[in-house]
Amino acid sequence: MRQNPAVMEHTSPLALERSTLRRFGQRGMRVLLIGSLICWLAALLFAKNFWPGFIYGLCITMSCWFFIDGGRMVVASWLHQRAQARGIAVLSGQWPGWAWMASIIVAGTLLGYTMGYALARWVTGFHAPSILDYDVSQGLAVLLASLVPGIVATYFFYSRERLAHSEALAQTAQRQAAENQLRLLESQLEPHMLFNTLANLRVLIGVDPPRAQAMLDRLIAFLRATLEASRSGSHSLATEFARIADYLELMQIRMGERLQAQLELPSELACKPVPPLLLQPLVENAIKHGLEPHVGGGRLIVSASREGDHLMLRVRDTGAGLSDGAGDGTHFGLAQVRERLATLYGQAASLTLAPATDGDGGAVAVVRLPLPALTTPLSHTA
Repeated sequence: MRQNPAVMEHTSPLALERSTLRRFGQRGMRVLLIGSLICWLAALLFAKNFWPGFIYGLCITMSCWFFIDGGRMVVASWLHQRAQARGIAVLSGQWPGWAWMASIIVAGTLLGYTMGYALARWVTGFHAPSILDYDVSQGLAVLLASLVPGIVATYFFYSRERLAHSEALAQTAQRQAAENQLRLLESQLEPHMLFNTLANLRVLIGVDPPRAQAMLDRLIAFLRATLEASRSGSHSLATEFARIADYLELMQIRMGERLQAQLELPSELACKPVPPLLLQPLVENAIKHGLEPHVGGGRLIVSASREGDHLMLRVRDTGAGLSDGAGDGTHFGLAQVRERLATLYGQAASLTLAPATDGDGGAVAVVRLPLPALTTPLSHTA
């Protein structure tokens, strides 16, 4: 049976061992603190000699916890390895089940009491009555008193670990879903641009072969740069603008003087990380729906600025403007950008498309990104 990688542990054996030992030590420190409090109260209320009583109680409690929790880990690891050897997918190797735990609890309590009693006697030099010095009912009571703190603490902290493990699996699944969605969005985005360009190239081959050849050279250079960009989770804003420049040069061959492009990137923002190919669909949308339908073409201005704690990226065209409903984001490129922003930043980022208000006509698309989030966008690899 093939194991599901979404629920299997992927860490190396050495890293897994270190992590297990670290959690075991953390549980031990917590049991020590809780046990100290319980033994302090018990010695204060019931022991004739406080310090010997306290040390006896603490040594026995910690020994019982050590053998119960340690035994649980050993047995669970053995069962886990045996299941893996049989090709059975398992979620966690930290709990052997209550049938095994019953035996572990009994054996751990007897062994823990014996070792804890011997350790306390060696530390204090005080000979306290052992379980053999009591009658059956008193002996069972002593064993129960020694057993309960270790069992309760072990189960409590393991329950917390199990809950944290489930939450980690859920977060991993969400992250993988987000990464898969981004890969899908980018795979949809690149063919969209490619098909449009190839359609125009096909027309140019028949009417203007030299321009078609120049356009093909630019297309090859653009696709090479785009492929490199799509393999990273983010790149600098300067690199994003460089990819836009490549695309605009490609479009310049097709549109000629009808396309007047201008890129405005302040030097202080050039190193800011952004998702790759974020602006390309907005530029494509501005050319396809704004400048190409306009008889005289027009200007296309791509700019970046900082407003408070946000990075503002604008794609402004002086073309045909927006038709009714065009600002609703139903075009392919706009929908892709919005989905990518929602996946990466949630409600902290936005995209708006509106008519330009400076008197030159056309439209402006504005991407608003939170500057703090720009340092740690969700990264992924193709």
